[in-house]
Amino acid sequence: MSQTPPLPNLGLRPDLAPKASFRDAPRPGQPTIGMVSLGCPKALVDSERILTRLRAEGYAISPDYKGADAVIVNTCGFLDSAKAESLEAIGEALTENGRVIVTGCLGAEPDYITGAHPRVLAVTGPHQYEQVLDAVHRAVPAKPDPFIDLLPASAVSLTPRHYSYLKISEGCNHKCKFCIIPDMRGLLQSRPAHAVIREAEKLVQNGVRELLVISQDTSAYGVDIKHATERDHRAHITDLARDLGSLGAWVRLHYVYPYPHVRNLIPLMAEGLILPYLDIPFQHAHPEVLRRMARPAAAAKTLDEIAAWRDSCPDITLRSTFIVGYPGETEAEFQTLLDWMDEAQLDRVGCFQYENVAGARSNALPDHVPAEVKQERWDRFMEKAQAISAAKLEAKVGKLLEVIVDEIDDDGATCRTMADAPEIDGNLFIDEGFEQLKPGDIVKVTVEEAGEYDLWGRLV
Repeated sequence: MSQTPPLPNLGLRPDLAPKASFRDAPRPGQPTIGMVSLGCPKALVDSERILTRLRAEGYAISPDYKGADAVIVNTCGFLDSAKAESLEAIGEALTENGRVIVTGCLGAEPDYITGAHPRVLAVTGPHQYEQVLDAVHRAVPAKPDPFIDLLPASAVSLTPRHYSYLKISEGCNHKCKFCIIPDMRGLLQSRPAHAVIREAEKLVQNGVRELLVISQDTSAYGVDIKHATERDHRAHITDLARDLGSLGAWVRLHYVYPYPHVRNLIPLMAEGLILPYLDIPFQHAHPEVLRRMARPAAAAKTLDEIAAWRDSCPDITLRSTFIVGYPGETEAEFQTLLDWMDEAQLDRVGCFQYENVAGARSNALPDHVPAEVKQERWDRFMEKAQAISAAKLEAKVGKLLEVIVDEIDDDGATCRTMADAPEIDGNLFIDEGFEQLKPGDIVKVTVEEAGEYDLWGRLV
């Protein structure tokens, strides 16, 4: 039974996806592919799609390097530290296996990869599924069994069986100076609403109890296709959320920019159709910092929006991420962020220290903040976030909450409340009377104890 990391680590990489979980067992002689999936949940969905296609063609999936005929490394290129992590993972795969195919965001820079690792078999960019499959075919020819492989019962999932990420669009139309996602993944490309609903229906039919809606910009869903209606489903986030909420699973929204129409989602939360949870990347609160980021600079209006959301849905949980030490950030601007946090009282918060990313326009900004100042501000920010979190959780002691069970071990059950997304938020632990529970169960508990990020409770 694991506990949320302590203050120094919490929220450092809120973009990270949960660790992939593999379930396939290969037949004797079956060609086998390993997968290392780095980066955000959106990349994890790409990995699932690649492996689903490969499994349908007769490949097995290996949970380790030595059992694989080749390894796919799905990379992250969001930050320079993530690029370094990707290169390290590629090197490890080459050392342990020797036959490596690289894909993902860092694949948009093939010379960068081959310059460090010239032995890789192929390099493809993000969501280039066909090119990845072609590379696998060249490296390890398929040997499908038509009675077993060609019609798989369900898609490959790299998450536990009871929750799944549901990607509704790709790309982003924003021009944030610190971000190169539009360069790597392109402009907004929304999936047809009926295709999203069909995928969600299949997931729920296969036992998924929680759908985690993801994209680069969830609230912009459908803008690029003019909110088209097809097969009775309209490509608009409010309509999509309502349709998903009718399927009987928890529906959690991630990466929601605070456009005015977001307020139309709040009544759906108050009705219980979708979870009362919004993951909104505010990034900062000082208007000048936001201007230098090329982001909307209306922090005061945002506070009014937050107050209105809470008035309509008092149980709403607000998660966000922030950047400290952005080029030019003064002590006064940082203090404005701390003061804004006091007013906003966000429930769940992650924080990055700014770092340059090759190709980002922010690299050329003047007055970069020294590393020691960035660290000091990060420490102060997270100390405040921790205090807010502790007070919020203490207020839940004695309350009756609905939780979803994630994991069972000898010590107890690790669960999450409606306020907690997998991996990036807190947990609720049950250490008595948990023996009959299983992952995916949704049960009611009374909260008995609160920590800085986690809760403890007993079954009702």
